[in-house]
Amino acid sequence: MPAGTDWRLRSSRLLRGVDAFVVVWAVVGAFIIRFGIEPDFVIVGQEFTYAWLSVALAVVWWVMLGAWNSRQPRVLGAGPDEYKRVAAASLWLFGLVAIVSYVFRVDTARGYVGVALPAGLIGLLLGRWLIRQHLSVNRQRGLSMSRLLLLGGPSAIAHLAASLEGAKHAGYLPVAAYTPGTHEGPGFEAESGLPVLGFKPDARSIVDAIDACGADAVAVSAGVQLHPQTLRHLGWELASRNIGLIMAPALTDIAGPRIHTQQVAGLPLIHVTTPTLEGGQRVAKRLFDVVVSGLLIMISAPIMVVVALTIAADSRGPVLFRQDRVGIEGSHFQMLKFRSMVVDAEQRLATLVRHNEGSGVLFKMKNDPRITRVGRFLRKFSLDELPQLFNIFAGSMSLVGPRPPLPSEVAAYEHDVRRRLLVKPGLTGLWQVSGRSNLSWQDSVRLDLYYVENWSLAGDLIILLRTFRAVFRGAGAY
Repeated sequence: MPAGTDWRLRSSRLLRGVDAFVVVWAVVGAFIIRFGIEPDFVIVGQEFTYAWLSVALAVVWWVMLGAWNSRQPRVLGAGPDEYKRVAAASLWLFGLVAIVSYVFRVDTARGYVGVALPAGLIGLLLGRWLIRQHLSVNRQRGLSMSRLLLLGGPSAIAHLAASLEGAKHAGYLPVAAYTPGTHEGPGFEAESGLPVLGFKPDARSIVDAIDACGADAVAVSAGVQLHPQTLRHLGWELASRNIGLIMAPALTDIAGPRIHTQQVAGLPLIHVTTPTLEGGQRVAKRLFDVVVSGLLIMISAPIMVVVALTIAADSRGPVLFRQDRVGIEGSHFQMLKFRSMVVDAEQRLATLVRHNEGSGVLFKMKNDPRITRVGRFLRKFSLDELPQLFNIFAGSMSLVGPRPPLPSEVAAYEHDVRRRLLVKPGLTGLWQVSGRSNLSWQDSVRLDLYYVENWSLAGDLIILLRTFRAVFRGAGAY
């Protein structure tokens, strides 16, 4: 049995077992909490007890989780799809229970349902998260991965291989390349280092290459020189061998909600919608910023007082540091921070430029001598950024958005990078939860542009939750 199939079977068995345990725990727990341990409560006018209803509910719940394909290997370990399917299956089940109860006038105890649904859903999601952490650890070690044969042009293969290498948690391991229609050359792809197993543009040769490298799936990337009929025949061959076929179009940094597929004359046309932050979305984001920043100001007020007194006692100078930053559409504003450096930090910058450890237009220095003793602690846990909550409340910043740049940085921006200015800068963002100062300039720009292109309120909530973990870890903060 191939190693790839082995981990899939193990994961499937584990998921079935965890799902069964959770739904039984939730249903039995709800029964005991609502009715006690005497299983003789009978639904009015019916011949079965809640004990039998609990058994039926647990079995149907478990079956629906499988029917919604929440245990498919391709959704395990990465992305929100697995969680969405678990939630959808659970909500559909209890929605049907409510409909049946209403139509047939069955007096189902609301307390029973009110305990079983949230307990079961939270338990299922927690169980999936724990399994995902275990799977992620294995994948960082090169285990529990789907072996991929990359099919396409050399440059597209190199880009796809690099992208998959940087996202091992997704579970795809490129093992070989196939470049149909190209001239026979070296046995290895230059950039990725993958062995090139063939060049002939026919399905039979590609299948032979799959057998040679033991691939579990084929990823067809951009630039592939294959006739549509050949791709169809290849799909048939792969389906007969239970080998996956993955299409990897030349679309990068596009979030799933923006991608829509439409069938036209047998062709799957991919529509990419344009992100907008207008009207109701803009009002919702601003309302969210005002409410949350206002609450955080009230909650953190005692902390800010302590921080201010500590700064004043540690070194001379003002407690707050004001700096000119560039906001939405190039507007300037005064960003507030607790002072973490000596008073003449700006004047001493010129003497430290040669020690710059950042990249691009950013100046970063891990052991910056301008940082005070208290300032180093404040920066590690991002406490110096608390006054920016007032910027958010006033409207010059948002809770989530691209990093607020300096005017000197904006002056050095290339044309594409200026798209960062289409939304308000944020107190936190993808750059904050993905490495902070450890990121290269290119990675920081890529994450900010991804946010601008794919903004959503749900995405903001996820970034805020991830921010708490990033702050407590203190990684990349200097």
